[in-house]
Amino acid sequence: MSGKIDSELFSAHEQALNEPCPQCGGALQLRHGKHGPFLGCTQYPNCDYIKPLHQNDGHIVKELGVPCPECGSELVLRQGRYGMFIGCSSYPNCHHIESQDTPTDEAKPSKLYACPECGKGHLAERKTRFGKTFYACDTYPKCKFAVNLPPIAGKCEKCGFSLLVEKKLASGTKYQCADRKCGHVQEQ
Repeated sequence: MSGKIDSELFSAHEQALNEPCPQCGGALQLRHGKHGPFLGCTQYPNCDYIKPLHQNDGHIVKELGVPCPECGSELVLRQGRYGMFIGCSSYPNCHHIESQDTPTDEAKPSKLYACPECGKGHLAERKTRFGKTFYACDTYPKCKFAVNLPPIAGKCEKCGFSLLVEKKLASGTKYQCADRKCGHVQEQ
């Protein structure tokens, strides 16, 4: 299936290369940038026309057959800039979106640790766009405290910081101070 899509994409690119630039009438050339391939005018810098070739704009991957809780339209699985997500099929009229891996009640941690930096928020489990888990204050952007390792209640022996993180090593589990300035590793 991938070969068929690649050949269709290639023929579409070749057809676009034969078209003149809509701004100046010059020839279009295939170029590569940090956001992927694009067509650019050969008259650059006099003409700044560009056309992206790959679209990562939330295209529909699969229809889910579940009604949208906001408008009642069908929810669909989409591929966006930061990965897969579930959104309403009537976008842009309805802006309802959900994370693809919405945590269930069993997956949520039973203990919420108070944020040691601001004292107002609690640490919540989050995921990066690449799927890696981290723990951050839920009052973000007011408080930007975050740790990559699971938080553990306790105090640092060295500096007295009110939170530790669990660090798993080949030699066993150790606890490390969550304060980046300290980073003291202590035994259980």
